[in-house]
Amino acid sequence: MVLYFPLLNIETLLLKNNKMSILEIVKEPDPILRKKSKEVENIDQSIQRLMDNMLETMYEAPGIGLAAPQVGILKRIIVIDLAKQDEPKKPLYIINPKILWKSEELISREEGCLSIPGYFAEVARPSKCKVQYLDYNGKPQITDADDLLSTCIQHEVDHCDGILFIDYLSKLKKDMILKKLIKTKKEKQIL
Repeated sequence: MVLYFPLLNIETLLLKNNKMSILEIVKEPDPILRKKSKEVENIDQSIQRLMDNMLETMYEAPGIGLAAPQVGILKRIIVIDLAKQDEPKKPLYIINPKILWKSEELISREEGCLSIPGYFAEVARPSKCKVQYLDYNGKPQITDADDLLSTCIQHEVDHCDGILFIDYLSKLKKDMILKKLIKTKKEKQIL
């Protein structure tokens, strides 16, 4: 069972503990994944600690992107790192993302999700996008993204809007995945 802690409780927990923590990743069909996130009003030490913990959680999973709703926090916060295992880490912290532009050209790529473990599917998304956001220190940024970074940003922004990659699949494929996820969840509750 995944517990949801309001941000105030998370802030308190994060400020008391100076060590990085691995957060629990919320799994579909948890209803929090379908809710819209609120913008971050103040980037302070608790928000930075949350982003650090999200990044650590993402590395541990392992994944290349993680949005705050995936750890039970309805805030518009995303962490991404596309570096390969043998490369130096290049974390990208994105707060209050706004996609300003998407290309008409689409690219189809296999996507997966830490909140839908073990399931992958081809999803067509715009190959390029321009995103406006605040960085780790609250400074405004605009990034032109293409290829995998564009896909990852769009995927994680979707999480902030309560949308999952399976929502782009046919009803049949989506329903099959959801049935399997619900069955797995029930089996875990029995144990």
